[in-house]
Amino acid sequence: MPIDLGPVIVAVLVGAVVAGAVFFMLGRRAERREAERQGRSAEQQAKQLLDQCRRDADSAKHEALLQAKEESLGLREQWEREEKERRDELDRHQQRLEERETLIDRKLNTLDDRERELQRQEQSVADRKQSVQQREGELEELSAETRKRLERVAGLSTEDAKKELVKEMTEAARSDAAAAVRDIKEEAKRTADREAKKIIAMAIQRLSADHTTENTVSAVSLPSDEMKGRIIGREGRNIRAFETATGVDVIIDDTPDTVVVSCFDPIRREVARRALESLIADGRIHPGRIEEVVEKVRTELEQQLAETGEETAYELGVRGMHPELVKLVGRMKYRTSYGQNMLAHSKEVAWLAGILAAELKLDVHLAKRAALLHDIGKVLTHQHEGTHVQLGVEVAKRYNEHKVVINAIAAHHDDEPHESTISMIVQAADSASGARPGARREAFETYVKRLSNLEEIATSFKGVEKAFAIQAGREIRIAVLPDQIGDAAAAELSEQVARRVESELQYPGQIKIVVIRETRAVDFAR
Repeated sequence: MPIDLGPVIVAVLVGAVVAGAVFFMLGRRAERREAERQGRSAEQQAKQLLDQCRRDADSAKHEALLQAKEESLGLREQWEREEKERRDELDRHQQRLEERETLIDRKLNTLDDRERELQRQEQSVADRKQSVQQREGELEELSAETRKRLERVAGLSTEDAKKELVKEMTEAARSDAAAAVRDIKEEAKRTADREAKKIIAMAIQRLSADHTTENTVSAVSLPSDEMKGRIIGREGRNIRAFETATGVDVIIDDTPDTVVVSCFDPIRREVARRALESLIADGRIHPGRIEEVVEKVRTELEQQLAETGEETAYELGVRGMHPELVKLVGRMKYRTSYGQNMLAHSKEVAWLAGILAAELKLDVHLAKRAALLHDIGKVLTHQHEGTHVQLGVEVAKRYNEHKVVINAIAAHHDDEPHESTISMIVQAADSASGARPGARREAFETYVKRLSNLEEIATSFKGVEKAFAIQAGREIRIAVLPDQIGDAAAAELSEQVARRVESELQYPGQIKIVVIRETRAVDFAR
């Protein structure tokens, strides 16, 4: 039988509706509980936030009060400090004012005292002045009376007494002047030797540099600059060997195609020059070859010097001279004095001495012999100490020369007195040869530069119109403007030019300074 499902479905539906209602009511109650719980939690949080805000506000208020109190205290302390400083400054100012017042009071008191003292001194001076005037009157009267008495006693007038006194004073002054002159002369004699040595030393100092540069070097030409490296050698062994063998200094610088040989001994310098030229021409440059060539050149040069001496003696007709003296004469060929070759100078002196001796009917041969040997000592000055006169006398005595020859050597510079007329002739011939224009030359550039400097120095002074260096630079003539330079100023100008020339220039001997002042008046008769 079929089952009726309608009531069942209704019952199920009613049960489902009732269950949904129950579940809905339970959900709503749970939501209300959750909402109440959240409301209580929010109220609690709000209360906590409110309490925290109150606490923060109280803390901020407390901190603000503390900061205000601190700032107030700081401002009050600063104000108190500034007030104290102002009071201290006022106290110091007040103290300084009091000290100044005290000082002013003291000064016023001192001024009052000084014023009273000055018044007393003025009164004292007035009293003394009056007393002095009275005494002056008394002294004038006494002097007049004494003068009258002296005139009566001496029998002389005042004018005569003055003349007598002037005469006595003049004689006394002359006596004192004569004594002073004697003392000055004695002092000059005592100091003459020292001053002469000082002057010579200054001249040597002034001329040494130029003389050394011009007279102690020889230049050797090279085919090319590559030869300089070969002369130097590996690590400098060739140039060291050459300098050791010859005793010279070899200067290799930036000068193109040129090597300079430097040495004070002219013979060694000539040996070095010839040896270096021979090595350059041969091309084989090494220490062994250098020693061989130097020795060969030295031997050849010694032979040539001996031959030169023999030729000179033969040319002059001087016979019987010792061979060593002949060699020394030949060595003169490489010795110079003031730019003048010594061999040419000695030959010239010998010819002049022979001519003078012939005119005076003296021994011409002996005069030439003495003249030829008068400077023989100059070739020995590089090996021995002493003057050329001393060395010449020693070598002449060593080789038994005639006493007239020895005296001519010793006296040709007045170191010893002349003992014969021939000695005087030799001295005169020596002076003539040395003074001959052009005999003792100097480098052309140096000569021209010295003349130019002389004229420049002279024309640099105010009032100088023209200046001319004459007599080969040994004299300078200065023409001045007469309306600007007087006679006294001309003398002063010459002294100033001389002092400036001494301080700025180097020159042999002395230079004469001549200042010319001329006034011309010109008119015409018509």
